[in-house]
Amino acid sequence: MGGMDGNGTDEVLASKWDLPFVVFAMARVAFGGLPLWAKALIIGILGSVILWYGITWRRERGRRAR
Repeated sequence: MGGMDGNGTDEVLASKWDLPFVVFAMARVAFGGLPLWAKALIIGILGSVILWYGITWRRERGRRAR
């Protein structure tokens, strides 16, 4: 994976958009054998963490804009 070595923005953008797909595929393989309640628990925890992060990020952004 190309890092921040300045080898063109196209490659950086491609890796940025490929990452979620790779993570999703890995998660599908990793959680494939788990029961439904375990998947629901993990999704719930991840969802709440992402939501909390989004809310705090927006709050910080609003504070900086003033």
